[in-house]
Amino acid sequence: MSARENILARIRSANKVGEVSDVIGGSVTDRLASHPGSPMPDLSWDTIQKFKQRCIDAASTLDEVDQLNDVPKAVNQYLTENGLPMSLVCWPEFENLTWSDGNVQVESRGAIGDDKVGLTGSYCAVAETGTLVLLSGPDHHATTSLLPETHIAVVRRDRIVKTMEEAWQLIRSEVGSLPRQVAFISGPSRTADIEMTLVYGAHGPFRVHVIIVDQ
Repeated sequence: MSARENILARIRSANKVGEVSDVIGGSVTDRLASHPGSPMPDLSWDTIQKFKQRCIDAASTLDEVDQLNDVPKAVNQYLTENGLPMSLVCWPEFENLTWSDGNVQVESRGAIGDDKVGLTGSYCAVAETGTLVLLSGPDHHATTSLLPETHIAVVRRDRIVKTMEEAWQLIRSEVGSLPRQVAFISGPSRTADIEMTLVYGAHGPFRVHVIIVDQ
């Protein structure tokens, strides 16, 4: 018996339990594979309305458009009304939208320190907490949501789920092996570490603007 096994055996004996499988009912591998659900609160509320309200509670701003081709107009309006730079970096999936109809200059690349506005999609969103879920990848640059002062995120209405548990179930069923980064974004970056004063933009964007797309 190795030293590690000896220590674990003594702990089990002291606690009057056997192997881990005796405690959880089955092997650890089986337990992880099955992902049993936890007790849930009442979820009878409307998913979209809850998501919108929780976004507002988290200090995000919101817009809604009918289709993806309406995103450039919505972005143009948001930047203009808030006096923000009329240029941005975006994920490749948005590069070929009709940006020529407005005054917004678009580059499809990851953000660097000088970029002020970043436009991303989202893998899904969680209504219960108003959270965006982003998965990193070759065409999903993590810096685009982290470095710019303003993060604009496009969320498809049919990808808004009720709970974090549902989001993880969706990832497991569709993605399988996780990417290097799974980002959960609930409003602008903030901290109250210094004298309990709330400061935005401490570790990321000052602003998060969510555009919900129907189709």
